[in-house]
Amino acid sequence: MSTPDTQRRDGWSARARDNEVLASLLATPMALVSVCVVLAMAGAAALAPWIAPSDPFDPGAVSLIDSLTPPRWVEGGDPRFLLGTDNQGRDLWSAILYGMRVSLIVGLSGVALAAVVGIGLGLVAGFAGGRIDAVIMRIADVQLTFPAILIALLVDGVVHAMVQDSQRETTAMAVLIVSIGLSFWVQYARTVRGSTMVEKNKDYVQAARLMGLSAPAILVRHVLPNVTGPILVILTINIALAVITEATLSFLGVGLPATQPSLGTLIRIGNDFLFSGEWWIVAFPGATLAVFVLALNLCGDWLRDALNPKLR
Repeated sequence: MSTPDTQRRDGWSARARDNEVLASLLATPMALVSVCVVLAMAGAAALAPWIAPSDPFDPGAVSLIDSLTPPRWVEGGDPRFLLGTDNQGRDLWSAILYGMRVSLIVGLSGVALAAVVGIGLGLVAGFAGGRIDAVIMRIADVQLTFPAILIALLVDGVVHAMVQDSQRETTAMAVLIVSIGLSFWVQYARTVRGSTMVEKNKDYVQAARLMGLSAPAILVRHVLPNVTGPILVILTINIALAVITEATLSFLGVGLPATQPSLGTLIRIGNDFLFSGEWWIVAFPGATLAVFVLALNLCGDWLRDALNPKLR
C-alpha cells in the first residue's frame, strides 16, 4: 500500500524522467559532480560574510604581526588560520571566500552585459538583414581579429585614462565589467543571428506578422525563446572565461586593487612571495580558480550535449 510520501517520491521521479535535461544530469556522474562543485563554491562565496572567520576588507580586522603565517598543519602555523595568511596578515581562507565572491560578481555581470548586447544585436541583424546585418557583422568580424584580453586591456586603459587617479579604486569593478562585456558579445551576436535567420522564415513568425505584431514584439515573444538553447551553453562557458579574464587583468595589475582582493589579485600578491617560501599565498587561490573554472567548463560540455536534439 502506497503512502503519501511514497506517492510524492514516485511523482518526483516521474517528473525527473520526463525532464530530459534533468534526466541527462542524473545519468552523467561527472556533470552531476561538476554542478554540485559549482553550486557549493558559489554558495560559499555568496555566504562569505557569514562563514568567513574575518573580513579581509576591514583594516581593523587584520594585523601585520600575523603576516606570512603558514597554514595550520605546517610547522609554525597558527590554529586561527586554516590556510595561513598573506603579506598583510589577512586570513587566506576568508580572503579566498571574499575573492571568489568578487570574481563571480565581476564575471556574472560582465557576461550578463555581453549577453544583452550580443543577443540584441544578433536578433536585429538576423531579422532585419541587408545593410544593418552587414554593418553589425563586419564590426563583429573586426573584433574577432583581436583577443578578448586585448580588448579588455584597451577598454580598461581608455577608461582609466579618462578618470582621475583618486577615482580608480572606486571605478575599478565597473571598468572590469564593461571590459569583459565588450569582449564577449560577438559570440552571442553571431550565434543568435544564425538562429534568427532560420526562425524568421518559419510559419509561426509569418502568422505573427499577419496578426499585425511589430518586429520587436515578434523578436522578444516568439523568436528569442526559440534561440535560447545555444545561448545557455555559451553563457556557462563564458562565465568561466570571464572569471579567468578578471583574474588575468588583476594579475597584470590593471584589474581590481589590493584593497578589493579577487582571486586574480590574491594570485598576483602570492606570486611575489612564491620563491621566498610562502607558497600557500598563491597555491590556494590558484587551486580555487582552477577547480571552479574546470567545473564550469564541464557543466558547459554537459549542457551542450543535453540540449543537442541529435544526441537524444
